[in-house]
Amino acid sequence: MRICLGSAAVVTPWLLAGCAQSRPPYVVVFHSYFPSWIACAAAGCIAALIMRVLLVKWGIDELLPVHFLTYLAFAAAVMFLLSLVLFAR
Repeated sequence: MRICLGSAAVVTPWLLAGCAQSRPPYVVVFHSYFPSWIACAAAGCIAALIMRVLLVKWGIDELLPVHFLTYLAFAAAVMFLLSLVLFAR
């Protein structure tokens, strides 16, 4: 038992060292701090809404097999892409 606790005490700081960042992942909106993932998620939802409007206009929307999952995946892809491009360190 002591060997497990001793090794955990040595390994834990190394595992948590990756959590330290030079600046917090926040976005200032109207003089308030918001987590950056909320801004990226909102942008992803707006992009999925625009994509749906375009696909309905072009007549492709009715050919999609699972609408909800398709637009959810597109919103998630845009969210993760924006997160990597804008807030990656």
